[in-house]
Amino acid sequence: MEDTATNWSNSDENDVETCIFCLIANKKDENTKIIKETKDLVCFSDIFPCAPHHYLVIPRQHILSCLSLHKGHIDLVERMAKLGKDVLHDQGITDMTDIRLGFHQLPFISVGHLHLHVLAPASQISKYMLYKFIPETNRFVTEEVLCKRLKSISPPLRYHYLENCKLFQCISCAQTGL
Repeated sequence: MEDTATNWSNSDENDVETCIFCLIANKKDENTKIIKETKDLVCFSDIFPCAPHHYLVIPRQHILSCLSLHKGHIDLVERMAKLGKDVLHDQGITDMTDIRLGFHQLPFISVGHLHLHVLAPASQISKYMLYKFIPETNRFVTEEVLCKRLKSISPPLRYHYLENCKLFQCISCAQTGL
């Protein structure tokens, strides 16, 4: 059965070829140093840091934003947060109560590729940029709140065309025999 949480994306081939974060994830951007990576995630420094430690964690797969996610992506969001915290720990940050992790939401995103902001110490976020990172606002949602929200969002139904009977059938139902 196809895993919609890892294979579903709302982009076309053109987006992936021109997206700066896709280029970074695929090591095709020579100007960006990857700090830490896993099989499906990449972490690097934000080019416009708003705190002494400001990193971005992105999935290698092109996903537009947190509004493109559903409950099948909760594990992805949790793994992104874990990688961000691991990078902070590697950088010597020990006070995990003074960090901020979250996502900007449309229309407040600057790059159309899902990315988690990892900032520390949160108490030292630039006073001129603090407004961009206020938790639970329309522009910034924490990973905890996003995971709670995703629990109620089902994956989109995917259909395929049945040649013999000229009907559409849900791929999930077809694969489970329903």
